[in-house]
Amino acid sequence: MKAYERLIRYTAFPTASDEKCKKCPSSPEQLVFAKALAEEMAGLGMTEIEVDENGYVFGTIPASIENWSGKTIGLIAHMDVVRDVPFENIRPRVIERWDGGKVTLGNGAVLDPAEFPFMANYKGETLIVTGGDTLLGADDKAGVAEILTLAEYCREHPEFRHGRIRVGFTPDEEIGRGADLFDVERFGAAYAFTVDGGAFGEVEYETFNAASARVTITGRNIHPGSAKGKMINAARIAGEFDSLLPADERPENTEGYQGFYHLTELEGEVEHASLSYILRDHDSDKLEERKAHVLAVAEALCEKYGAGVVRAEVKDSYRNMKEALAEHMHLIENASAAVRKAGGMPVSLPVRGGTDGCRLSYMGLPCPNLGTGSHNHHGKLEFAVAEEMEKCVLALRCIVEMYA
Repeated sequence: MKAYERLIRYTAFPTASDEKCKKCPSSPEQLVFAKALAEEMAGLGMTEIEVDENGYVFGTIPASIENWSGKTIGLIAHMDVVRDVPFENIRPRVIERWDGGKVTLGNGAVLDPAEFPFMANYKGETLIVTGGDTLLGADDKAGVAEILTLAEYCREHPEFRHGRIRVGFTPDEEIGRGADLFDVERFGAAYAFTVDGGAFGEVEYETFNAASARVTITGRNIHPGSAKGKMINAARIAGEFDSLLPADERPENTEGYQGFYHLTELEGEVEHASLSYILRDHDSDKLEERKAHVLAVAEALCEKYGAGVVRAEVKDSYRNMKEALAEHMHLIENASAAVRKAGGMPVSLPVRGGTDGCRLSYMGLPCPNLGTGSHNHHGKLEFAVAEEMEKCVLALRCIVEMYA
């Protein structure tokens, strides 16, 4: 089975994680998918397959080399998708030999190469697109598909020389919890790669440092006819809070190494309001400045409207993996060589996001990230390229062969 065919099959599982749920996995559909993957893994001849109570899926592709005694390599992808875009009843469509023109998806959505110039690289190739009303889920079901397509290749080609390969599928990556309950010791790999990027050829080892901020505002409602000097309008204060963060430091105004404050959720009425932010920066000192600024704005508004009216809570999420990988650059060099062998050009750019590998790298499992041959994640214009996905599988084959 081709990797893109697996991706299409996996879109039937509506596995959006739920930040409001404190359980793991945060949505029952992820556990359903986990069990289906475990069954598929068994059919592919994998061993040591387990699905734990938290929805983590582990399995092994046994070494094909007799008396092998090298270092185990791990391959990891996440099972969940984002919830803030429609994720149910996905209708993937295959466009063979794409002619390079606009792609009408449905529901008024159009995938336009003029808006996404990189698409020119895929003229004549096979696109897997959405129906225009949901995401596709290639982030990260494309990675899951590629890892299991590698497993199928290993089963069908016993002559292919490779060492022991550990496979892990994680829940709740999209809400920052993918590594929370990941048992590194039990996983038992010396090194690993997350297969959770975008274009084929990406070899990523620089990510954001990340934190989240939750701001709650307690207002006071008074009849508007007699509200002067008495009403505290929480909804208006929420707007004021956001206006006090730098307007030029938002995702839509930044790129490259520039960090940002990103307002992800806003709820408000006179009595109560809340705002949720994610804070990002490649420089850890600058992230600390952003965290301090959020707290300072809350304090300033309390001085203006009253003690306790505005409360801000800031939590760290993950760190830039670059520092943790500094002593393991062979992973980057070998992955880059594998991309070349697979017919691509390796690209290592600062990732404006994060992966499970950010935290795993600091948990003792050095874990850079690889591309999956997909684009426009977290949106209705998401798509994958079948031929690029196969190149990703070939690159994985080259990597595990190197570490044999």
